[in-house]
Amino acid sequence: MISAEIIAKLRSDTGAGVMDCKKALEESKGDYTKAKSILASNAQAIAKQKQDRSANQGLIECYCHSGKIGVILELNCETDFVARNDEFKSLAHEIAMQIASMNPKKLDDLLKSKYIRDESLTIKSLIEQAVGKIGENIQIKRFQRFELGEES
Repeated sequence: MISAEIIAKLRSDTGAGVMDCKKALEESKGDYTKAKSILASNAQAIAKQKQDRSANQGLIECYCHSGKIGVILELNCETDFVARNDEFKSLAHEIAMQIASMNPKKLDDLLKSKYIRDESLTIKSLIEQAVGKIGENIQIKRFQRFELGEES
């Protein structure tokens, strides 16, 4: 018997739906780590299915850290409805903070970097989780990082 508490914890940690969490826990015979891995694999599969869909909506996120580092990020999705979603806005903010912190030079570097809030995730896997949860293709279109006193 899988408890509601462990389902709630897995849901909180992964952002997956209740039934998906329950199914993953049943499949893993109650092994929390294995269930988390199953959900990550599912998110990757969903993201792969949606990667060719047009993502020409979204938002521009601006983040300023201590008045010394600034980031402008364009994060795209499929619909303006999702672009106004709090989860999508939060994802854009988290990615902008990642850029400010890690100073990636290229998109590939950013996608491969370990997420500053949870080093078990990369930015790519963070986006894949969001795609699985939100149900739309999400892509980083472009970003720019500025640091006070930096030469162009």
